[in-house]
Amino acid sequence: TILSLAASAGSVEDLEIEDVVKVGYRDIRCVESGGPEPGVGCAGRGVITSINFLEENGAYEDIDYVSYDVLGDVVCGGFAMPIRENKAQEIYIVMSGEMMA
Repeated sequence: TILSLAASAGSVEDLEIEDVVKVGYRDIRCVESGGPEPGVGCAGRGVITSINFLEENGAYEDIDYVSYDVLGDVVCGGFAMPIRENKAQEIYIVMSGEMMA
């Protein structure tokens, strides 16, 4: 994850975009932001740090779609950052009755 690699490297500024972006089938790019251990720190802060890092390093250039998969049961405002800062043109909320959905 971006945060675990940043912790190992010393800070997020010590990372390169190639360190965190994994390219898969049909050039789909995937990044995992990561977060603190449960009950410790702010996971939303990890979202903000990760998105800022990706923006500053050109990860959003030359792509068609961006999909964020975030937890819906967390009250931290950091998870709303992509919406709050107009980083999303459309928002889809997907819900399920499954306990682990």
